Amino acid sequence: MTAFLTCGREAVLAEVDDLDAALALYAALRDAALPGVLDLVPAARTVLITIDPAITSPAAVREAAGKLTVERRRPPDAGRVEIPVRYDGPDLAEVAELLGVSAQEVVRRHTGSPWTVAFAGFAPGFGYLTGGDPLLDVPRRRSPRTRIPVGSVGLAGRFSGVYPNESPGGWQLIGRTTARMWDPDRPEPALLMPGMSVMFRAVPTATHTSKGGSA
Repeated sequence: MTAFLTCGREAVLAEVDDLDAALALYAALRDAALPGVLDLVPAARTVLITIDPAITSPAAVREAAGKLTVERRRPPDAGRVEIPVRYDGPDLAEVAELLGVSAQEVVRRHTGSPWTVAFAGFAPGFGYLTGGDPLLDVPRRRSPRTRIPVGSVGLAGRFSGVYPNESPGGWQLIGRTTARMWDPDRPEPALLMPGMSVMFRAVPTATHTSKGGSA
């Protein structure tokens, strides 16, 4: 079930049931290339559709989007990247306790399955990663931190992610990497792109960099 809500003259917010539905709607809207649509921003249960009011209207977009055929499918393969992580995060022990396993088992599961960049958001270079081990489903912290170091690797709900810059946040922090998630001097500033496959690799020292490549 999809609900389309008008957000002023320049946007429509589509609300859906879950992440898979949000990604499916995002793909359908992207492929449809509706006239006047400027940008699409998917999130866990929504897709924000930004429009040019000189070309179209929220009502027209709601009508056109509601008629689209939406199929749940995996995002296109956008390449692969490996991210080395030092697993010494301040919440690792608490995450292990929440899940009823050892800290070593949390690390094994976090590094043992590929993740997929579902969508980007929150901050430039931040990718919401899904598809890892199903055990790794933990709530956000009750008290968010006011300062999270750059490169912190976290878990929240079904997602994993890496903080591209120092910022506040409420994710459970299990490790840290020196891989640069966002570098404006690169041809593609963001290390992680939607559809990309991500593998985390545990490293014993503080010196670690990412290895990326095309599929």
